[in-house]
Amino acid sequence: MAPSVNGVTVTSADGTNRDLASDNGHVLLIVNVASRCGFTRQYAGLQQLQERYSSQGLKVIGFPCNDFGGQEPGTLEEIQAFCSTTYGVSFELMNKVGANSAPFDTLTQAEPAGAIAWNFEKFLVGKDGTVLSRFKSGVEPDSSELMSAIEAALAA
Repeated sequence: MAPSVNGVTVTSADGTNRDLASDNGHVLLIVNVASRCGFTRQYAGLQQLQERYSSQGLKVIGFPCNDFGGQEPGTLEEIQAFCSTTYGVSFELMNKVGANSAPFDTLTQAEPAGAIAWNFEKFLVGKDGTVLSRFKSGVEPDSSELMSAIEAALAA
């Protein structure tokens, strides 16, 4: 049985806690992000996904994480400013997390189960909170594999 993010509490950028079940009805693309990584350029593609599919119910949510190579050392304010000015990011960036903390402790139970290997792993969550798919860092936001999975989840 696929894991669910319902009941998983995360901390938003303003410090408030929220249950990811509050996003039910939306398809979520949850990503562990870092500003000083070889994959940082994926911020632009993630923003394009947000712009292309948000009207259909997609929410891209970034969780800054400093666990891989110390590639996200800044404060949340510094991260938000970098993402906004460099990549035009308007999707939600949550409070910094560890790779083994919520929501990733639940998301990494999705097949293929196991620890996050690096920054910019992506987890697709269906409208009911069920984790549908997991995509490694090298899967680009504009890849047909990821876009097809998003479109299928939005149509479900």
